[in-house]
Amino acid sequence: MRRALVGRDELFDQAWRSLNEPGPVLLEGPAGIGKTALLRVLVAEAAAAGWRVLSCAPTECEGDLPFAALADLLRPLAALTADLPRPQRVAAETVLLTREGDEPVDERVIGAATRSLLEAVLAMGGSVLVAVDDAPWLDRPSERALRFALRRIGPKLATLASSRTDNGTSPRAAPLGLDAGVGRLTRLWLTPLGVNALHHVLRERVGTAPNRPLLARIAREAGGNPLVAIEVARAVQRLPHPPEPAQDLPVASSMHQLLGEVLAGLPARCRAAVRMAALLGVPLLRDLAAAGVSPGAFDAAEEAGLLVVTPLRVEFAHPVYAAAVRAGIPPGVRRGLHRRLAEVVADPDERVRHLALCTTTADPVVADALAAAAARQHARGAAEAAANLYEAAGRLTPTDDRVGHGERLLAAARCRFDCGDHPGARTAAEAVAAAFTGDVRAEALLLRAVVAWSADESGGTAVEAAGRALAATTPGTPLAGRIHAHLALFVDLPEPARAHAEAAIALLTGPGGDRGLLAAALLQLFFNEVRAGEPPRTELLDRALEVEGPEPSWLAGTIPAIWWKAVDEPARARARLQALLDRAAARGDEPSQYELLKHLGETELLAGHWSAAERHIAAARDLGELLGTELTAETWLAGSLDALRGRLDAAARVAEAGIRRGEELDDDWCRRIHLQLGAFVALCVGRMAEAAAGYGRLAATVDRMGLTEPLAQRFEPDWIEACVGAGHLATARAALERLAQRHRRVPRPWTLLGLARSRALLDSAGGVDPSAALDDLAAARAAVAPDVLPLDRARCLLVAGVVHRRLRRKRPAREALEAAAAEFDALGATAFAERARAEAARLGGRPPAPSDLTATEERVARLAAQGRTSRAIADELFVSPKTVETNLSRVYRKLGISRRAELGAALARAGPPAMARETPDSFAGGRP
Repeated sequence: MRRALVGRDELFDQAWRSLNEPGPVLLEGPAGIGKTALLRVLVAEAAAAGWRVLSCAPTECEGDLPFAALADLLRPLAALTADLPRPQRVAAETVLLTREGDEPVDERVIGAATRSLLEAVLAMGGSVLVAVDDAPWLDRPSERALRFALRRIGPKLATLASSRTDNGTSPRAAPLGLDAGVGRLTRLWLTPLGVNALHHVLRERVGTAPNRPLLARIAREAGGNPLVAIEVARAVQRLPHPPEPAQDLPVASSMHQLLGEVLAGLPARCRAAVRMAALLGVPLLRDLAAAGVSPGAFDAAEEAGLLVVTPLRVEFAHPVYAAAVRAGIPPGVRRGLHRRLAEVVADPDERVRHLALCTTTADPVVADALAAAAARQHARGAAEAAANLYEAAGRLTPTDDRVGHGERLLAAARCRFDCGDHPGARTAAEAVAAAFTGDVRAEALLLRAVVAWSADESGGTAVEAAGRALAATTPGTPLAGRIHAHLALFVDLPEPARAHAEAAIALLTGPGGDRGLLAAALLQLFFNEVRAGEPPRTELLDRALEVEGPEPSWLAGTIPAIWWKAVDEPARARARLQALLDRAAARGDEPSQYELLKHLGETELLAGHWSAAERHIAAARDLGELLGTELTAETWLAGSLDALRGRLDAAARVAEAGIRRGEELDDDWCRRIHLQLGAFVALCVGRMAEAAAGYGRLAATVDRMGLTEPLAQRFEPDWIEACVGAGHLATARAALERLAQRHRRVPRPWTLLGLARSRALLDSAGGVDPSAALDDLAAARAAVAPDVLPLDRARCLLVAGVVHRRLRRKRPAREALEAAAAEFDALGATAFAERARAEAARLGGRPPAPSDLTATEERVARLAAQGRTSRAIADELFVSPKTVETNLSRVYRKLGISRRAELGAALARAGPPAMARETPDSFAGGRP
C-alpha cells in the first residue's frame, strides 16, 4: 500500500507520527485530491503494525440510514458486547450490530455503548485506530454516538478522519469534534499533485500515461487534482486523434459536467442502471435485480471506470461519481426511479426513504408508512432520524386529519427533545401549540415546559408554559394529572407545589395512571409538606418507593436521598444515589449523572468523607463542562469544601460571585446557598458581625419563600454562634427558638448537636450558669455515633473548651480543646483546628506533666488493659477507633511502655483510677 502512495510521503509521515502519539488526524482537501488513498494507506500501515483498526466509509446516500456507519465501525467488536451493562448490550445488539431486538433503545445508551466498547478494546492493550473516511457524510445518529464516545475517551485513542473542504485557507470546525477536547488535532491539507506524481497516477489508473507535453497540459487543466486528471485523460483517450498543441483539451467546466458527458456516452440501458444504483443507499445486486437490473447492465460503466460490480453490490470508484450521477437525473425521472425502487427494495427503512422522495402531495398511505418508520427508528435510538420522518409524515397527512397531523408533528418535537436538540424541540413545540387546540396544544405546551426546565431557561418559562398547558386541557383528565405532576417539580414554593402534587395524585391514581409520575407526585407531596413545616408523613415516601418499582422517576428520583441526607442517614442516601448513578451511567444519561454526582458530593461533605466528596464534585464539574452547564452547584460545593479545609480566600471568592449571580438572575436558590457560604467564611475568620448579617439575610430569604423547613440548609447553629460573637444576644435567642422548632418538627442528629452547642454558648454569654448546658452538650455528643457528623461532634468539643475557658476551668478546657484539635486534624478541617489551638493558647500556664494521664486516657488505658479491642472501647466511650488509638499512643509515652501487654502493671504502679476527673465527654467539670 505504501508503494501505491504517490506524492504524499511527507503527509504520510506527519500523519503517522501524530497517530502514534496518539492523537487525532484530519485529512482535508477538495473532492478527488487523494484523501481516501492516503487514509487507506495509513489504515494498512496501522494494521501491519499490529494495531486494532476500526473503520467505516460512509457515503452520501447512507446519511438517511441511522447507525449504518457505526455498525460498520463496531462490528469487529461484536464479541465484547456480552460484557456490557444490560441496557448497553441491548443497544449494541439491536442497533449497532443490526440484530433483532424487542426493546426500545435510548440514543444516549448507544453513545454509552460505543464508549464502553472502545474503552474495552483499549483495555486489551496495544494501539487502537478509529478511521472514518468522508466523515461529514456520517449519518447523524452514528456521528452523535461517535462524537460522544471520542470526546469522553480523550487522547488515548488514535483517530483518523477525512473531510471534503473547498479550500485550505479558512478551516471549518473539525468533524466529530476532533478539535474540541480529544487531544491536539493535526490537520493536513492535501495540495495538488505535480506532473511527476500525476504521471504515476495515470499510468496506474488509466493504463498509460500521455507524453510529457500533454501530461503537463492535463495537470494544468485538472489543477493537480488526480481524480479530475484521470477523467480528462480518459476523455483524451476517447478522441479519434491526439489533440494538437494548439487544440483545446476536452475539459468541461466542472467535474459533474465531465462525468455527465461520460454518462451520456453510455448505452441507455446502462445509464438507467447506473442511475438506479446511485439512488440506492446501499446498491445491493438483489434489490437491483428485483427492479429488473442485471449485473451485465453495468458493463459499459465498469469499462469506463465509473464503478465495479462485486458479487453482492455495486461500488462506485469514487463517491463523486455517484453524486454526479444523482445530480444529473431530471426531477421527474428521479421520482419515477424512486417509485420503482420503493416497490422492490427489501429493507423497510430504505423503502420508506424512496416513498418519501417520490411523493409530493398528501397521501395517507405514505404518511402512515413514514410514521411507522419513525416509530421504528425512535425505538432503535435514532431520535433525530425519527423526528425527520415524523415531520415528513405530518407534511403528507391529509389536511382533514387534524389530530393525526398534530400528533405526528408533536411526536417529531418529542424526538428533537430526546436527541438533546433543545432549540429544535422548543421551536417545534411552540409551532404545534400555535397551530392546534385541545389536548394536542396542551401536550405541546407541556413539552415546551419540560424543555425549558431541562435547558435551565430563566424567567419562570417552565412554570408559565405548564400553566398554559393546564388551561388548554380538560380538567380532571390524566393529562391534567401529568401537567400537575410536572408543576409540582417546577414550582419552588412549597404551598403551590404541594397543591399541584395533591391534584396529580388524585388524577393519576388508578387504572390508566402513569406510575412514574404518580410516584413523583407522592414524593413531591412528601417533600413540600416537610418544607412547609408539616410533620413528615413518611408513609407517603414508603408508598412512592413501592409505586415506582425498579424505575425511579426522573422528576423526583432524588427526593428520598435528599430526605435521608437531611436527617443524617448518609448510608441510605449514598446507596440510593449510587444506584441511580449506576442506572444513568449504563444508559448514557449524562444530565442525570451530573445531578447525582452533585448530590453525592454534598452527602459525603456532610458525612465528613471529604476526599470522596472532592472526587464526586470534580467528576460533576468535568461532566458539567462537557454538557455546557453553568457549574453553579459544583462550584458552590467546591467552595464549601475549601472553607471547611481552611482555604477561606478561595471560598470567599466563590461566595461573592455566587451572591452577585443570584441577584442578577433573581434566583433564590443561588442566592441562598451562596449567602450561607459567605456567612460561614466570615464566621471562620472571626468576622462575627458580618457572619451574623449574612445569616440574617439568608433567614429572611427562606422566610419570604415560605420555607419553614429548608431541608438542605442547616444554618441556625452557625447563625447563633455568630450573633453571640457579635454581641447580638436577642437575635441569637430568636434563632435558638427557630432551631428548637426545627428540632421539634424533625429531630435529627444535626439539630440535637446544634441545639446543645448553641445553648452552651448562649448561656455562657448571657451570664447563666452553663453547667447544665455542658451536661446536655456531652449527652448530645455521646448520642451521635462517631461516624455521623464528625465535624459537628468536634465542634461540640470546641464549644465545650471555649465555655470552660471562660469559666476559668483550665484543665477541662485544655482537654476539650486538645481533643477537638485532634478530631479536626483527622478530618482536615484546618481552620477549626487552628481555632481550637488558638483557644487553648489563651489558657496560659503550662500543660499537665507528661506523666499524668487525663481521665479519658486513663479510661481508655484501663479498658485496653482488660483486653478490650479498640472498636469495643470506641463503642463504649462513644468515640472513634482512631481516637482510641491516639489516646493509647499518648498513654504509652507517658507511662514509658510500648505495648498493651504492659498496661496492667503500669496502671497498677500508677495507683487507683481518678474517677473524679473531668473528661471531654463530661463537659460540666466541677460545678461552682
